[in-house]
Amino acid sequence: MTEPLRDERVEHIERAVGAVVGSAVGDALGAPFEFGPEGAFSARFPRAGQGGEMCGGGGWDPGEATDDTQMAVLVAESLLERGGMDLPDVFRRFQRWAAADPKDIGLQTEAVLGSGDPWDLAAALHFQSGGRAAGNGALMRAAPSAVRFAALGREATMDAARRLAALTHGDRAAWEGTAVFHDLVRVALDGDDPLAAVPEALRSVHPGHRERYAVVLSPEWHPDLATEFNGAVWPCLGSAVWALRTTSSYEDAVRAAVDLGGDTDTVAAVTGGLAGAVHGIHAVPTRWTEALHVPLPGFDGRVLRAADLAGLARSLAG
Repeated sequence: MTEPLRDERVEHIERAVGAVVGSAVGDALGAPFEFGPEGAFSARFPRAGQGGEMCGGGGWDPGEATDDTQMAVLVAESLLERGGMDLPDVFRRFQRWAAADPKDIGLQTEAVLGSGDPWDLAAALHFQSGGRAAGNGALMRAAPSAVRFAALGREATMDAARRLAALTHGDRAAWEGTAVFHDLVRVALDGDDPLAAVPEALRSVHPGHRERYAVVLSPEWHPDLATEFNGAVWPCLGSAVWALRTTSSYEDAVRAAVDLGGDTDTVAAVTGGLAGAVHGIHAVPTRWTEALHVPLPGFDGRVLRAADLAGLARSLAG
């Protein structure tokens, strides 16, 4: 990441809006390319800024956000309406959404929310029975909570991330990746370089997971070195940090994320959250935000637009 990214004239609120809207934009931009090959986005849109990139496809309308942003909105609205973190309330909102047959929902998340188990046991019981719960489904929805808890400092924001992640993911690996994302956004919102803060964040990662995250967050790591599909939490976060590190604008970072192929909507959502926090909302192209919309299945047909997400972000940051 080059020095011009650290423009201290960018206000805190602008960065907060950039994180929340930027994550949603990345989600919607990447959705039509999910599970496609590497380089598919640039093959279709070889010139940056040419327009038409919010193309839709794969069951998604142009600019339509996926479960990544839908769940993020549910977290945001719970935090605001309940005046803080009410985990049973967040879980109930997730259940209501899942029961409304959204277009897309992660298999693990669907199993946890539909299990009938209590909110504080469902994810743990699923993990115990299946042994695999390190997907990126908690990381993908973390931009609003990262904004909300940033002012509390490193340890508090990382703890909040873990608790929210644990609602659907019983594997601590998912908690730790979400916690690192929270802290990197916290640093960016203060106008500092999140890449320089990676070592400090790693020191707060659970010792049993620190080495794995140190590998994927290293400056020497490239997504081609991933040993798992980027639907897993650690290569997803590593890919987002790589995209931020190797580009100098929001647009280029998100394009690089989508071009990785695989779980493009979530990798781009995580990248968009980080890059939006660094560069601010004014760096997010309006040709992308204009088409953005977030349906909320199970919530009276509501559809949020970029302005609604910006309002949520301002309230969370306030």
